[in-house]
Amino acid sequence: MTQKPSFAFVAASWAAFGTGIIGYFAGLFRSELYLSEKGYYFTVIMFGLFSVISVQKSVRDRLEGVQVTDLYYGISWFCTILSIALLVVGLWNAKMWGSEKGFYAFSFILALFGVIAIQKNTRDTLAVEQAEKEAKQLKQ
Repeated sequence: MTQKPSFAFVAASWAAFGTGIIGYFAGLFRSELYLSEKGYYFTVIMFGLFSVISVQKSVRDRLEGVQVTDLYYGISWFCTILSIALLVVGLWNAKMWGSEKGFYAFSFILALFGVIAIQKNTRDTLAVEQAEKEAKQLKQ
């Protein structure tokens, strides 16, 4: 049985995502990187956010018996790993202070965690609302 996520968990999820994404973008746009480098790091985080949502959705769909092709499931995982690898390679080769590299890495991971939790909360809330709607229809 799925239960509606608590307000505290929903708030914590949004806070984690907001802190991660705002921190990442603030650091990115205040940095002295070339515009092409900023574009690279922007693309990496957007790619990462999309790919982890796809992983969360496909894992959840499989658990709920919704058909997900092995190809889509595999691509979702591949893209998640690739986005993390691209960030690591980019930071490894960047001419930045180690603390700045760590800042980008941690804000990236925090944003990914937050968006996964938001997706889970959204899915749980919709499932509970659907179950309540069906129960209400059965009573009528």
